[in-house]
Amino acid sequence: MECSIDSAGIAAAQASQPTVAETERFDGIDLLTLGNAIATPFYAYSANAIRQRIADLQQALAGMDAVVCFAVKANPTLAILQLMAKAGLGADIVSSGELRRSLRAGIPASRIVFSGVGKSDAEIAEALDAGVGRFNIESVDELAALQRIAHQRGAIARAAVRINPDVDARTHGKISTGKAENKFGVSIDEARQWFADADRRGNVRLDGLHMHIGSQILELEPMRQALQRLAAFWRELTKDGHRIDSIDVGGGLGVVYRKEHDRPIELQGYVQAMKEALVGFEGRVILEPGRYLVAEAGVLLTRVIRTKGNDERRFLVVDAAMNDLLRPSLYDAWHDIDKVASDEGGTRPRVAYDIVGPVCETGDTLATARMLPPCAPGDLLAVRGAGAYGASMSSTYNSRPLIAEVLVDDGCYALIRRKQSFEDMVAGEQAATSWRAL
Repeated sequence: MECSIDSAGIAAAQASQPTVAETERFDGIDLLTLGNAIATPFYAYSANAIRQRIADLQQALAGMDAVVCFAVKANPTLAILQLMAKAGLGADIVSSGELRRSLRAGIPASRIVFSGVGKSDAEIAEALDAGVGRFNIESVDELAALQRIAHQRGAIARAAVRINPDVDARTHGKISTGKAENKFGVSIDEARQWFADADRRGNVRLDGLHMHIGSQILELEPMRQALQRLAAFWRELTKDGHRIDSIDVGGGLGVVYRKEHDRPIELQGYVQAMKEALVGFEGRVILEPGRYLVAEAGVLLTRVIRTKGNDERRFLVVDAAMNDLLRPSLYDAWHDIDKVASDEGGTRPRVAYDIVGPVCETGDTLATARMLPPCAPGDLLAVRGAGAYGASMSSTYNSRPLIAEVLVDDGCYALIRRKQSFEDMVAGEQAATSWRAL
């Protein structure tokens, strides 16, 4: 890959940094240099790390009739979706906006599956008009709406019923989706009735099964249990004369957020569990990974604004906040955090810091009691594992603009989303000058 970057920015960044040993390389770029070239905070993603994850998954699936549909909600930035499109991946979407992003990135509509519990009539109509490959249906009300809208358009919608297998994914409660009390999917008993009544819906071809039991799953056994329950239902339906052309096993593969603590499921074991459960299935298997493909490929670079302390705690106040990375506040999620460069040679004792942002919430805490080299205002920190559900869950709370995103590839970087300006942030607002009576 040829790099056409103007070297002035990198040169200026290199000149501004202290003379220290070379710091970490991030897809061929010195991470400290990158942090000095772009105003913090910002997200940076490694293109090669994403490609490697895609290749690992595709290699593990070799020999299977399988399609990988990236869960767009994990990271919907167009440049990331273009990487997926170039690798031949499809998309798992949950909104009209994600549909439009996927199509704009070059992902064919035929490789898009539309999931989600709350598809509006307008979104269903738009997806039908675009020709999406499959709808994952989560309620009988949605099934009726799909039949009605497809009939109005003279279309045939291919659909899968999302089964709730009532399996505990053993993950955080807020990202568990496969238990009976969760809002997702329907019971096998209800799905059985849908298939029995399929002939009454001439515009919906119900020929698929779908499940997704949760996210950041680090144990294989819950997935194996769910696969076995889904497979048993497929065999029952086949015996009763129903044709099943696709089985969507969802996503949920966990990643390393905490080094030497998190132990992800091995791909080969995961794929083997699929093969064992689906022996004899001749249709297509669909997978919907999101976090697995992009989380560890991303970092959030942030700079120390202030240091402060009291009798109980020492704080690093950084320029990234909960509106930029919500996961620690929302899920009590752990992200490894490192000081990007240190000129102490490792001789000074580490310090326990609470790493907090500028937002006026006690919950605006990225980490608690983290051991780091001594830090001072201006130091650069890297928040690891930030490639999924980072930028995609960000907001403008406290009127803080959305931050930039950067893609790094073999020593080059490209701005793939510029930092939001104040005018961008208020562009949809206006004074109350036009009043209407109802």
